[in-house]
Amino acid sequence: MVESWLIPLQPLLVPAFTAWGSPVTWLEIVAFVLALVMVGCNMRVNPLAWPLAIVSSALYAALFLDSRLYGEAGLQLVFITVAFWGWWQWLRGTTDSGAPLRVRWLEPRKRWALLATMAVAWPALALLLATYTDSDVPWFDAFPTAGSLLGQWLLGRKYVENWLAWLIVNIVSVALFVHKGLWLTVLLYALFVVLSVLGWLAWRRLANNQPTAAIAAEQRLA
Repeated sequence: MVESWLIPLQPLLVPAFTAWGSPVTWLEIVAFVLALVMVGCNMRVNPLAWPLAIVSSALYAALFLDSRLYGEAGLQLVFITVAFWGWWQWLRGTTDSGAPLRVRWLEPRKRWALLATMAVAWPALALLLATYTDSDVPWFDAFPTAGSLLGQWLLGRKYVENWLAWLIVNIVSVALFVHKGLWLTVLLYALFVVLSVLGWLAWRRLANNQPTAAIAAEQRLA
């Protein structure tokens, strides 16, 4: 079933060149470029990031299926669905008080809730992969999968902490893709590590520069 799903993309799965003994496909190159542009748009809080995420995630789903990284492949399909939600959030979403979404800090109570969610989601996904797929790295694959889902929610709701979530996810993903020999994707996620730090700094400035009166009014309404 997986092989038939990949048939239309076979031309893109042809190696463009070889790096450190592993082939780099045209599909990986196109997904690489789109993903970098997407993160740049995220840093600038530009809604164009979301349609770029949809296309890039579809290409990476095919790449990861071909590499037997089923957690990462499934995650890309979730990303496509969530990207439509995130796109709507950035265009029409509101805070709990009804104000338009703005770049802001996560409340302490929600931070603990997200950490608890991660503590449950990681082993649950790992056991799912170990039981129902032939993944050779179920726990290694499950961690960035679970962390990315939380990061995507934080990003969609414009919380500064999304960049910390992506920083951790990207560091683990670099090691995972080194293990799989996906060298261009290793480079991409290494760049993502740097961009996560830059995104954190940029969004922190945006959040800290919010008008004090507007924030106070929103808190009273919440």
